[in-house]
Amino acid sequence: MSLDSITTSVDEAVSGFFEPIATWLVDVVFYSVHVGGTELPLIVVWLVVAGLVFTGWFGLVQIRKFRLAVDVVRGKYDEKGSAGEVNHFQALTAAVSGTVGLGNIAGVAVAVSIGGPGATFWMILCGLLGMATKFVEVTLGVKYREVHADGTVSGGPMHYLPKGLAERFGKNGKTLGKILGLLASFFVLFFGLFGGNLFQVNQSYAQLVSITGGEDGLMGSSAGALFFGILIASLVGIVLLGGIRSIASVTSKLVPAMAGIYIVACLVVILVNVTAVPAAVATIIEGAFNPEGVAGGVLGALIVGFKRAAFSNEAGLGSAPIAHSAVKTKHPASEGLVALLEPFIDTVVICTMTALTIVIANPASWAEARAGESIGGVTITSDAFGTVMPWFPYILTFAVMLFAISTVLTWGYYCMKAWTHLFGRSRTSELTFKVFYTLFAVGGSLLTLQTLIDMADAVLFMLAVINIIGLYLLAPVVKRELNSFLEFVRARNAGEITEDEDQESVKTTV
Repeated sequence: MSLDSITTSVDEAVSGFFEPIATWLVDVVFYSVHVGGTELPLIVVWLVVAGLVFTGWFGLVQIRKFRLAVDVVRGKYDEKGSAGEVNHFQALTAAVSGTVGLGNIAGVAVAVSIGGPGATFWMILCGLLGMATKFVEVTLGVKYREVHADGTVSGGPMHYLPKGLAERFGKNGKTLGKILGLLASFFVLFFGLFGGNLFQVNQSYAQLVSITGGEDGLMGSSAGALFFGILIASLVGIVLLGGIRSIASVTSKLVPAMAGIYIVACLVVILVNVTAVPAAVATIIEGAFNPEGVAGGVLGALIVGFKRAAFSNEAGLGSAPIAHSAVKTKHPASEGLVALLEPFIDTVVICTMTALTIVIANPASWAEARAGESIGGVTITSDAFGTVMPWFPYILTFAVMLFAISTVLTWGYYCMKAWTHLFGRSRTSELTFKVFYTLFAVGGSLLTLQTLIDMADAVLFMLAVINIIGLYLLAPVVKRELNSFLEFVRARNAGEITEDEDQESVKTTV
């Protein structure tokens, strides 16, 4: 029996078993209502409303404290002796690597194709709102993290939901928080295995096959798929064994590299067509408020833009706090401010660059997609670059590889924290998970299991429901932490304390 027939049989058997469950779960989680002739998923409303609420609650923190966030990333307010495993920059890149990926390349093309250029405007707005939500959840992640005896750190919704709710609401809050924490661990683990691991490897392999002659080419055989899977799994396994320090060390180099390559490519297309930039910007703004040929008109463009942005930056899903919790700091709000840069990088910068490149280059595949033909999102993006750089598919493949590896690594860390929350932190438990996760990476190039990936997406967004409820209930805690850090910043800038002094010497305001 050949490898192809084995993998096909496994795909069909698993999909056949889980398909009814996945269909029901997707219908429930992504339940949509008809608004202006356009489907509006209520989960997107849930995420956007949270962004609006927290933007108002914290007084436009994403704008007023943006420069302070950059200063914190640069290390200006570091304190010696802080608990944690990585610095602010490494924590940020580790988290960004989990959100920046194929959604920025293919998802944006889909948004522009369906919602018109105006969808870009609404994507930017949604990204700006998501910055406030990210600030809140990451501050809580650091506030209620668990620092172990060996110096390693565990954090995320599985920690701040039970601890925070118990602190604020006593026994009843403790019981509710424990249940929500266990659910959060399961949701993170399930999505990480299929969406954060299998899907990323599968898509990067597909891109590699496409530039090496297709299924009849060098990498199109089962042997090629197995080789690719083992290679990626080996790289992931080696880094994963090193824990968050090793992951952060790699992602702190990979993320700037992959973002740099992609942004430079966008700039090349834009600069070659620099005379078209004003018209492209005008098209985006006009399309946001007066779109032509878009189902649902302005509302349709808005919904598409919000949907793609919400799915891209993951603000409110509770995943990013797991990575950010490992930061070296004595002030939880300091990392919350760092985290608000994440949706800015992911959505406001990278997604906008992609959309602007597509609008300016105006590739033929975009016109075909707007006419109703089924064109893959990544094809539109690739063709846009191809109008200036015919060789770009090879560069795109390299970028996709970096995106995929960094995402698999970050979700490996997320999953391990969820796993140890469920099954304990023993060395045997951690090693078991790392082997299990690594084997999943091998399967990514051999299997698709699309049904499980669809179900994983639904499970992850179920996490957003319980996570944001917790964020609302714990927002007063975040307010106190922000005031405390701002007082620390004031004292440091005034020379009242130095880097070596402990935060307890700072008079905090509540």
